Amino acid sequence: MVSSASFGPTCHTCLSTSRSTVTAATVTGGRSDKYPSASMTLLLSSYPAHAGILSGFPGIESVPGPELPKIDSLTRFNEENQKRYAENDARFRESPLLKELLERSKLNKEKNRQAIQDKYCIRGAEWGVGDCSAEGMTQQEREEFIMALKKKAGIE
Repeated sequence: MVSSASFGPTCHTCLSTSRSTVTAATVTGGRSDKYPSASMTLLLSSYPAHAGILSGFPGIESVPGPELPKIDSLTRFNEENQKRYAENDARFRESPLLKELLERSKLNKEKNRQAIQDKYCIRGAEWGVGDCSAEGMTQQEREEFIMALKKKAGIE
């Protein structure tokens, strides 16, 4: 059976400060060794990392590849496809279905915008904040105001 103690004693680093120096004490198996403040300076100071000779090298992605030969049949095929796609796009933009869907989308956007504004107005009135705040109203007036907002929004 192997215990954790067989791998060596645990080691903890403790920092202590006095008026004049900063020292580090490493506690190992119950004994304490003091290190001078120079070793703490080495431990706590930061050194910049240097990438070496490759720092500043732009990489292989910045080198343009070789010019590939043009194949006439592929060029013609590509031009025909681009022309066909442009015609289909123009036909789709003029289709009555797209126009109807765009009109419905505009109406839904306006309806949803108003519904969201109504929800926030009701919440602001209940919490007493915002443009729909019921601050300064009596409790009865506040409840009537919130009920009117909910009725307008179609919540109750």
